[in-house]
Amino acid sequence: MTETKVYFSDLRTTFKENLPAKLIRLVTEAGLEQVIAPRNLVALKLHFGEKGNTAFIRPLLVRPLVDRLKELKTLPFLTDANTLYAGTRGNSVAHLDTAVQNGFAPSVVNAPLIIADGLRGASHSRVKIDQEYIKTAYIGKDIVEADCLISMAHFKGHELSGFGGTLKNLGMGCASRKGKLAQHSDLSPKVKAKKCEGCGACVEHCAQKAISIEDGKAVIDPEKCVGCGECILICPNGAIDVQWNADIALFQKKMAEYTLAVLKGKSQKALFLNFLTDISPACDCYPHSDAPIVPDIGILASRDPVAIDQAAVDLINKQAALPGSSLTRHTAPGEDKFRGVYPKIDWSVQLAHAETIGIGHRDYTLVAI
Repeated sequence: MTETKVYFSDLRTTFKENLPAKLIRLVTEAGLEQVIAPRNLVALKLHFGEKGNTAFIRPLLVRPLVDRLKELKTLPFLTDANTLYAGTRGNSVAHLDTAVQNGFAPSVVNAPLIIADGLRGASHSRVKIDQEYIKTAYIGKDIVEADCLISMAHFKGHELSGFGGTLKNLGMGCASRKGKLAQHSDLSPKVKAKKCEGCGACVEHCAQKAISIEDGKAVIDPEKCVGCGECILICPNGAIDVQWNADIALFQKKMAEYTLAVLKGKSQKALFLNFLTDISPACDCYPHSDAPIVPDIGILASRDPVAIDQAAVDLINKQAALPGSSLTRHTAPGEDKFRGVYPKIDWSVQLAHAETIGIGHRDYTLVAI
């Protein structure tokens, strides 16, 4: 099995080298200058955070990379694609407004912000990959047309994939609305009537108006449902669920295949970072951030998107859980923290499938800088 290098920086700093400077040393070691060239349009793919969320990557840690890219005579821009669910990033106007309110103003990050799939998520490029589940992927047009791609992922837990790292930042995050629909299409939310209290939270958050309250219980219209999973995440009583063994594994495999599409033509023009800070139990799509489940660890960089996610999981699982967080099982060093939070989700499916289809390798060598 081929091993790839994953570079690691802890968060220790001195008066001689602060964290922004250490970040630039990390990406340099990982091969930044090998994936870019002067005048390249460089897409920095990140998550701007939902309004109210506080766990996303700090804008002040994005700025140093932008500045370095400009020193190297490239043209960097920050980007993401619009969401399926009814939040504050469902169209480009609201998305950009949210990004600025969360600190990603061009005057702060020194780069323009471009939502890759257009005003309402319909601007995409068709990318043919002919994989097992996805034959043609629909990727945000401005990401496809960029010369280079740098993924800056905040690594955290996730309610549908166990964790969200580089693969999710690319496969789901770069997909247009049609691409997101394709990945979610096999998720089948079902209401557990005994748990449902008819509070209406799911109705309020359903962008497709597929949920109603009948006789005091939520009812999902399968003809309108697109499988975005927002109702699963938002229900305060855990009354909406999916067929975990079948649906979630398929979702992860589709996400991996979409990652392959995002990287088509860019395998030698891409670099990946995982920020292991504020490691919250759930996605940054929530309008809040729960307490971190383990201490801050550091930052990873690699040219292999599979290896960097595997390394992130391994580093997190070596930690002891933080007291007072939502993680109450698998809390000891060496235990699986993400299975502790989401016991029904086998997060390894995304890594195994990504390796099978040739995106990268799960074996790696960790290189501390």
